[in-house]
Amino acid sequence: MPKLFFGLEIPETIKPDLLRVQKPVDGARWQNEQQLHLTLAFLGQVDEHRVALACDLARKVTAPPCELDVRGVGCFGSPDHPKILWAGVTPEQALSELQQSLAAQLISGGFKLKNQPFKPHITLSRFRARAGSVAAMLKAHENTAFGTLPVNDFVLFESTPRPEGSVYTVLERFVLAH
Repeated sequence: MPKLFFGLEIPETIKPDLLRVQKPVDGARWQNEQQLHLTLAFLGQVDEHRVALACDLARKVTAPPCELDVRGVGCFGSPDHPKILWAGVTPEQALSELQQSLAAQLISGGFKLKNQPFKPHITLSRFRARAGSVAAMLKAHENTAFGTLPVNDFVLFESTPRPEGSVYTVLERFVLAH
């Protein structure tokens, strides 16, 4: 059973700047260049016969293209005990409209979404239980501009676990209508 999620690909032009945030922090599992993405809707394990339905529903999404500014870093959890370190995106409203349209379609098709409520972000690192503090990193990068993320489409990713970290494969691309 594939593990699936819908998301945005990160342009190659901003990946190096996002990766430069990486510093030694206890418990950090840093994302590599191929793992950087922005999740719109996490489906988890999906029966093979329902993958086509997920794609059909995604084709019905109505949202205009937009452009996001990737700026600053934050964390889920406290800075002294982070769970996830992420880069932020603005404006959130345009992206939230895309996510809400996608979520509504998927829920109408009987899918249960795993990432509610939606907080748009690009995961930079996940942390194990004994995580070190990221407070200095948050302060150092609170206003760092990483670049622009044009949102002209979104994709369905399959996540395949590997010892060195998950590998994300694009199964289908969904172009946003102007």
